[in-house]
Amino acid sequence: MTSDTSFPAGPGDRTLDPPPGCPAHGLGPGGLHRLHEAPDLRELYERLREEYGPVAPVLLHDDVPIWVVLGHAENLHMVRTPAQFTRDSRIWTPLRDGTVKPDHPLMPHIAWQPICSHAEGDEHKRLRGAVTAAMQTIDPRSLRRVIGRATQRLVNRFCETGRAELVDQFAEHLPMAVMCEILGMADEYDDRIVQAARDMLKGTETAIASNEYIMDCLRRLVARSRSRPEEDFAGHLIRHPAGLDDDEVAQHLRLVLIAAYEATANLLANTLRRVLTDPGFRAQLNGGQMTVPQAVEQSLWDEPPFSTIFGYFAKQDTELGGRRIRKGDGLLLGIAPGNVDPRVRPDPTADMQGNRSHLAFSGGPHECPGQDIGRAIADVGVDMLLMRLTDVRLDCAEEDLRWTESIASQHLVELPVRFTPQPQQDVKSLPSHTPMPVPQPRAAWEISTVRAASGAGPATDGAPGERPRAAWPGPEPAPAVVGGVRAAAPAGRAGAAQGGPVGAHMPPEAGRGRPRGPWQRLVRWWRGH
Repeated sequence: MTSDTSFPAGPGDRTLDPPPGCPAHGLGPGGLHRLHEAPDLRELYERLREEYGPVAPVLLHDDVPIWVVLGHAENLHMVRTPAQFTRDSRIWTPLRDGTVKPDHPLMPHIAWQPICSHAEGDEHKRLRGAVTAAMQTIDPRSLRRVIGRATQRLVNRFCETGRAELVDQFAEHLPMAVMCEILGMADEYDDRIVQAARDMLKGTETAIASNEYIMDCLRRLVARSRSRPEEDFAGHLIRHPAGLDDDEVAQHLRLVLIAAYEATANLLANTLRRVLTDPGFRAQLNGGQMTVPQAVEQSLWDEPPFSTIFGYFAKQDTELGGRRIRKGDGLLLGIAPGNVDPRVRPDPTADMQGNRSHLAFSGGPHECPGQDIGRAIADVGVDMLLMRLTDVRLDCAEEDLRWTESIASQHLVELPVRFTPQPQQDVKSLPSHTPMPVPQPRAAWEISTVRAASGAGPATDGAPGERPRAAWPGPEPAPAVVGGVRAAAPAGRAGAAQGGPVGAHMPPEAGRGRPRGPWQRLVRWWRGH
């Protein structure tokens, strides 16, 4: 049933301010909570849920009124009903009547831009169609290979020291390295572009300059792709029949780069922190009860990279969660509170393995088109890091970990760790906790009790340990038998000789420096190497 209470959409509708000296912390006009002043947003969301239900009135900076959607079902209804709700902020009442000033702290999030995430109708189909089509050209196996090599390079930077800070040295770098490669600007990846992205998202005094630096990188990419199109994301975006102009291409490249970067950096940091601070969680990973992708999915439920998304706007008078929403009202997509809605998750600590109905990537027409890229970066990055540094552990008390929190997200400041120093590894090899620092071609050996077959010709001239002179029937040499240790047969024969699959008894290093059999090549291709 719709409530008779209608909350303010502008300054003319506000009730009286709290009396002077009111001890209520973080309260504004009408006794509404200021989100940006809340010391603990999770706690506030639960208090709002108890007081108002699944949709609650709150205040942004400068006491701008807005609704925050707390219910899982209500959030899904909002994002899946474009006839009632839009992402075009130009219809927002506080913006139209001047309540929201051009210098409002959240203007970069709220201001309308000619990009697919703010468009609707035919324009949304045109722009979104180009981005989606370019996403579909990314080969999943090639993507995992790019992620794996980038992970190896980053871990090589600190693996020999025995200590690292995984936010600054890993979580904030891996997504940028991968996205620069995907977009077609691998040469632009360095510490500076990572710092610019972080600075821009923090909204510092130099954020505008940082944004301009990133846009300069993207404009150079667009100009280069126009003159010499490549088979990368930028090239496919330019060649799409939608006919995006240079500015549209650059703006959508920025959208993909920054959205993927921020979300995935938070996802990596949150997942690694959970592994390092929750013994039960790590035990499930080590014991095989949970895979890394399942661990990542659990993190998307418990600590989504974005806690809210700005914003949706009512196109007409309507009702949502028992509240009257008037035309021009603004609403926040409440990802974090929606993920712990008691109606869909009575126990917020429950294991959500196999369930992808969280709100981490939004939904409806504006659902994140690059979510599989973010998942892949987190899956491969976490898996390879833990494989390289098997005894990695937190290097501070858990209560000393710090976050920077905003209405939109919670970002882990640092994650210091210690581990047994490890040698560097070839970036093109599979990660291992017992690697050869520099892989070298070598003979492969396997333990066997099989003696040399009599009748196959003279095996040796009697000298212990000497290689046999007899050849395997055909052009390939026979395996040697030396003190009960037999050299592995050539690819395609070793497994058959033991009655098992080809390569089943061969160590990972076997065959480097010589042609591999079809099965080995297929396995390496499937793994992305």
